[in-house]
Amino acid sequence: MKQYLYHQLTEKKQAGKKSFAVLIDPDKVNETSIEALVQLSVQAKVDYFFVGGSLVISNHLDECIRQIKKACNIPIVLFPGSPSQVSRYADALLYLSLISGRNPELLIGQHVVSAPFVKKSGLEIMPTGYMVIDGGAPTTVSYISNATPIPSDKNDIAMCTAMAGEMLGMKLIYMDAGSGAKRPITEDMIKLVAQHIEVPLIIGGGITDAEKAYLNCKAGADIIVVGNAIEKDASLIKEISDAIHSVPVKI
Repeated sequence: MKQYLYHQLTEKKQAGKKSFAVLIDPDKVNETSIEALVQLSVQAKVDYFFVGGSLVISNHLDECIRQIKKACNIPIVLFPGSPSQVSRYADALLYLSLISGRNPELLIGQHVVSAPFVKKSGLEIMPTGYMVIDGGAPTTVSYISNATPIPSDKNDIAMCTAMAGEMLGMKLIYMDAGSGAKRPITEDMIKLVAQHIEVPLIIGGGITDAEKAYLNCKAGADIIVVGNAIEKDASLIKEISDAIHSVPVKI
């Protein structure tokens, strides 16, 4: 099984290098907006594109990825909201297991259904423990998952959940407050989780400015994912990227 991008992520973590992923929802972009996003991302030295969404009701996932690929060399990682969101044109797939909930379909059920297609895709597969954190407002991911988010002030529950995910073999931990969250995940929660796991930690949801992205990285996040805020103001790409990449690297 290919592990190129995963090795890259682990090497960056060991060196203390932080990464920025721009999240693109195929339902919310067109050919013109993709072109503009890619151009801004290349100029800002964005590390990754995450492509996917909780629904993805359009049928142009492949076209979206192919357009990005044609315009740049930034790696594309699928962030699927359902088993149907698989494209062989991407570089890797976050194989998400919703470890913060108790919905068996999202823990293993959908994986059983999608396994043959995922295997056939030839994508690099990155098993990911996905944790939904309460962001102060109902989000699409919490509704679709039919699972109660981890309360935003229950740092110990988040820590134990992440530890369990790692010990079960998850290669990444992804903590998400959800698209359009009113409040992002706290630095205290991020710090506690980061101190108790060794795999790369991804943080997303409710991050609307460069300062918050920077503070999340200082707290222990390895990858910051921003989508909703960029949809509203694409100029944030450079500000957030500069902030993330300004975090001091370990010597």
